[in-house]
Parts: sequence; C-alpha cells; structure tokens
Amino acid sequence: MAVPKRVRAYAEQNFNEVYHCTLNPDGPGVVRIHLVPPLVEGADGEIGSSVAIINGQDVIPVNVSWSILLIEFIREVNRYDGHAVSDEDVEHIQRMTCKAMRKVYPFVSKRRLRDDIRTIMTTFAQVARGEAVDESIQYVPLGEYAPLMRAPHRMDLMVSAMTSGGSWHCNQRCVHCYAAGQALAEESELPTEDWKRIIDTCRTAGVTQVTFTGGEPTMREDLFELIDHARWFVTRLNTNGIRLTREYCDRLHEASLDSVQVTLYSHDASTHNELVGVPRHADTVTGIKNSLAAGLNLSVNTPLCTANRDYVRTLEFLHEFDVTYVTCSGLIITGNATKPDSQRLQLSEEDLKQILREAVGFCHAHDMEISFTSPGWVEPGFCRGLGIPDPTCGACLSNMAVTPGGHVVPCQSWLSGSSLGDMITDDWDHIWYGERCKAIRAASAKMDGRCPLRTRNEDSDADTSTLTVTNEEAET
Repeated sequence: MAVPKRVRAYAEQNFNEVYHCTLNPDGPGVVRIHLVPPLVEGADGEIGSSVAIINGQDVIPVNVSWSILLIEFIREVNRYDGHAVSDEDVEHIQRMTCKAMRKVYPFVSKRRLRDDIRTIMTTFAQVARGEAVDESIQYVPLGEYAPLMRAPHRMDLMVSAMTSGGSWHCNQRCVHCYAAGQALAEESELPTEDWKRIIDTCRTAGVTQVTFTGGEPTMREDLFELIDHARWFVTRLNTNGIRLTREYCDRLHEASLDSVQVTLYSHDASTHNELVGVPRHADTVTGIKNSLAAGLNLSVNTPLCTANRDYVRTLEFLHEFDVTYVTCSGLIITGNATKPDSQRLQLSEEDLKQILREAVGFCHAHDMEISFTSPGWVEPGFCRGLGIPDPTCGACLSNMAVTPGGHVVPCQSWLSGSSLGDMITDDWDHIWYGERCKAIRAASAKMDGRCPLRTRNEDSDADTSTLTVTNEEAET
C-alpha cells in the first residue's frame, strides 16, 4: 500500500533522530521513553516500524501513525522539562499533540487521538513496572530488528583504566578480573571533554543507554560531571561499591543516574575479600546500603565460582536489607580469568545449573528479581525453564563498549585485538557498518546462546563456523 504524501513528507523531515522523554522522573514508577524511528529510504517504499525502548531494556515495535503521535507527544512533554506538570498542563499537552497530529492525519478525530495517547502511555507504564499489559503488543527480537539498527541500544563507557603511569589503578585486584592484563583496558584515560564528545556522538548515533564502567569508574573525580552530561540517556553505573558513601550516592542521584550495579562476591567477608584481593567487604556492603538509602535504583551482581557456590546465603543476606534486583554470571574467560588461579575456581555446567535452580527458587519465593547474564554456560532454554530470560550475546548488536582511550570494541569484555575504530577520530557509520562489526553483529543476531569469548577459549568439538570470521579478524 502506498504511503500517503503527508505521512512520507513528515517521515522524511522527522524520522532522522531518536526522541526521548521521561515521565514521572522523581518516581517511583519512572518511565523513560526513547523512540528510534526507522531509516526512510526511497520515494515509493514502505516505511518500517519504529521501536520504543522503555527504561533502556524493553523494545516494542511502534507503527508509523503511533510513531508520529509519539514524536509530537514527546516534543510537547519536553517543553515542561524541569517543571512539575499540572492537570491543566497535561490537558494542554494532549491538545497540542492532537493539533500537530491532525496536520498529518486530518480526518482522524480528536477523541481517537486522545484515546491513542492514553493507550500508549498506559501501556508503556505497565511495561516499565513489569505489570501485565492490557494491550496486545509484540516485543521485537533484536536478531530480527538488527538490519534496521543504526547503533547498539547500550554503550558501555570504560572511563577508567586498569593502570595509570605504569601502576595498578583500581582499588581492588580481583582474581577473575576480565580486564586485567588486556592492553585496551590499560590505555591512558581520555580527558573529560573527550568523553563528553563521545557521549554526544552516542546520542547522535541513536544509542539510548550508556553504562559507566571500567576498571573502577568511581576512581574518576569527574564521574558526576560525565553522568550529568548524559542526562538524555538511561544511565547506569557499574562499581565495586567501595566509594559509595552516602554523600557520594546523593551526588549520583543529583546527577540523575538511573541505576547502579554493585558487585558483591559473597555474604561472607573472607570469601569476598579473597576474590577481590583486598579487605573491603564492609565498604562494599555499606555502599549497597547507602545506594538504597539515597533512592538509587540498585542491582547487585555476583560472578559465580566454586568459592561462592553458596549463593543462596548471599541472597538471604541481601534480602535482609531489602535488595530487590540481583544478577549473577559465570566467569568471563578473558584477562585474569584465563589464569590458573581463576580457572581452578570455575564451576561445571551441572554445578552452575543447580546453583541457578536454588537461587531462582529463593528469589521467586521472596519477591526478588533475578537474571543470569552469561550466554553459553548452560544450554539454551534452561533459564527460560526456570522462569527467567535466556542470556544471549549482544556484541555489536544490543551493546558495544568504548575503551579508556576511545577505541570501540564489540563488548566491554572483548578487548584483545578487537578495536573496531576510534570514537574520537572515526565517523560512527564507518565503525557501525564496517565489515568486522557487521560480521560480529550477524553472529550475535543468531541468538544461539553462545559467547564468542568462551567458545574460542574452549578445547571442544563444538561447531564454531559462524564465528570463524569474527574470531580470526579479532585476532589480527
């Protein structure tokens, strides 16, 4: 069916950027909406669906008419940025949205448009809160949407390096550190203004979420300034929690950080301290408590190994001070995790599956939300059978990373010889549409539950043909 002239003209003029707004920013129940329009190509072809990304994680297809409605609604909402919105303001937002919409669809009634606005907002709020959705919606598998993407949805910004001036530059020495000993993780750190340029490039490219990570990102004194500069995005901080004093957490909240993830290896201080290489268990636990007290959206991550296989005890410990969101993972087989001290602590698949069964059972019984984030450690479908999502590789698809010196890599763990370009000197399209990036993205889009980093470090007869090109290129 031919696209009406008014619609095509609107799309050509407006489907050229990502639109964003935040509803109920002071929560609870914050709804962050990023609308990513499709590429508009040719004068006669159809216009594909946009996607709405809710709170940086749920991807929902949006047809052309609702895309236009959302763009105009977002524009009106953003006129009130930084101000409380009254009932009268809400009425004005709806009225002006309808007025703009009728320039494109002149024969659609105002009542229909108002109903559509309410439906969209109700649906997005339900998705953001994890509630049952009244409307019939279909989430888009990223593998299917990949050909239409202009950038990953999340960019991990490794703002802190593992070394500085030849000396160790982290307040822990983790046995399993994936970045230790990897050249791209030990580059000289870019200055503040360069990181701001990178953040701006991410916005122009269409990235909707940025994660500040490292190394240990709290080692940077300009972290608050960088987070504040990234207010347009859904922002996340990955940290060991040592520096999270109450004052520090309050400053993170003031900078509009959306969520913080703290890594805690164990409820047991001696186990945690042995795995992180320093006696800082108490500081990390205090950081978790301070994050909650400051009103930050907190999750606690635990990389699993034989030393902390009593993971349910850690979950019980976290439940005592009302931690709701937890994640766990297998070990990332790069950096220190390729060394004997780490390898001897790796779990077998059967041991890991038993730990996950017990952990998921505990979380479901105590109103905690849990996810397992390591693709390839258990067979596809196992996690889904427990009632949690199956982990998949998102390298060059849902996520990418920028190293301390500005190099773009497939993910923050994939650092050995894997630079896809320079975020400061190279054009983004040159990076995203480069042959190496496209090859890795194609492998990720198959969603077969494997991690290329684990595959190439295993001596097995598994079929890795789909990754051969990627792995060979990454090592050149």
